[in-house]
Amino acid sequence: MATYVLVHGGGHGGWCWRRLAPLLRAEGHDVYTPTLTGLGERVHLLSPDVDLDTHITDVVGLLKYEDLTDVILVGHSYGGMVITGVADRALSRVGQLVYLDGSRPRDGESLADVAEDAMAKIWSAGRVVNGVELVLFPDTNPLGSFGVTETEDIAWMRSKLTPHPWNTFAQPIRLANQAAVARIPRTNINCTPTLQARDEEARSRALDGDRVWEVDTGHDLMITEPDAVAAMLLKLALL
Repeated sequence: MATYVLVHGGGHGGWCWRRLAPLLRAEGHDVYTPTLTGLGERVHLLSPDVDLDTHITDVVGLLKYEDLTDVILVGHSYGGMVITGVADRALSRVGQLVYLDGSRPRDGESLADVAEDAMAKIWSAGRVVNGVELVLFPDTNPLGSFGVTETEDIAWMRSKLTPHPWNTFAQPIRLANQAAVARIPRTNINCTPTLQARDEEARSRALDGDRVWEVDTGHDLMITEPDAVAAMLLKLALL
């Protein structure tokens, strides 16, 4: 039996794994789907102080207080920033890293650095609410519907998506154990459209892993192709 911790991306919450998590649990595995501070059902905790460190601490705390070890830690999109920081701070608890169409930062980089063009578009559509600089408003997201095309799925997502604190995208990650993090077995599951749109450096990182798989679907592949993603993740439990 494996333990999966699934970390969502920007504007999302633990709710976005609703189709994927049951497929893993049906095979007898433990699955945790935390919602990061200030998002989803934890939107009431939003404040100007929420940043990348806050979200890393959210997941490190889960690993500690649930006594989780040898975890298969999955990060979707911005969640790749988070799981990289979690691995750095909780090395003994992480068995594998999975970047689900996710960002792969190096020490000193922010998401705004790693995905400069996309973040520039996102920032330009942001606004300040109650002293918090927010982006990814569901009604004005410049990147569209995260690659989801079914009308019902889009309506369901927009009923749950929340604006995202810009601080988390702008704060550089600080890695004290970058070399050790790089030795953790790593799987990249890329979406074909995202991979094709990446610049040369980002594409190189997306193709650098112990296992590199690809799904021809939109960015929110846990919503559009949960069976395919589950099949890939289940393979990792056998390693």
